[in-house]
Parts: sequence; C-alpha cells; structure tokens
Amino acid sequence: MNQRKALILFAHGARAATWAAPFERLRDLTQERMPQVPVSLAFLELMEPRLPARVAALAAEGIGHITVVPVFLGVGGHLLRDLPLIVEQLGRDHPGLAIEVAGAVGEDPGVIDAMTDYCVKSAGGA
Repeated sequence: MNQRKALILFAHGARAATWAAPFERLRDLTQERMPQVPVSLAFLELMEPRLPARVAALAAEGIGHITVVPVFLGVGGHLLRDLPLIVEQLGRDHPGLAIEVAGAVGEDPGVIDAMTDYCVKSAGGA
C-alpha cells in the first residue's frame, strides 16, 4: 500500500470569497509545520474544490493515505450524514486509498481552551 500521506482541511464553504481567508491561513500555517505532507482545503458546498475533486487530485498524484480534518466547530448534520456518505463514495471511487476522518476541530479540548481564552481576553479578562 502506498504510504504517501496528505491532509485535507474540510470546511463548509460560503458564497463570500472572503469567508475562506481564515481557512486559507490555517492551511498555510499547517503546511509550514508539516512541510513533508501536502496540506490543502476542500469544501462541502458553495466553494471549490469540493472534497471529491480534491481527493481525486491527490490520488492522481500518488497519495495513498488522506486524513480529512473537519474544520467545523461542532458536529451537526453535515458531519453526521453528509461527510460519511461522501467518504463512503470516495472509498468506492478510490479503492486503494485510505481515508481517515478526524473529529470536528471545535470538539477538541485544546481548541475549546483557545477559544475560551480569546473570549475572556475580548471581555477584558485576564
């Protein structure tokens, strides 16, 4: 099995192009910390590339393992229903490709702590 790895940050998408800016910064900062692993963005809807297109491109580049990190604050219908269906179809489309889906970024205790720190700081707290 091909062990070349890639990371996809999976976001919802929006009509306003400016909405993607923080996700692009996150992608770039992540890539800086993992120069040996291709890091890219993919979207559920309204923006390109969509997840299936991004996975297909990575598979065509010879990637054998992809980790998808949902950059969602919480788990809702998109992560409970839509993403598993997409990943299931991707498994059929790319049978030799291993796809792992991480938990929603907003569910991570470290992320919650960082957001709490920001909220407290914004309110003038310590």
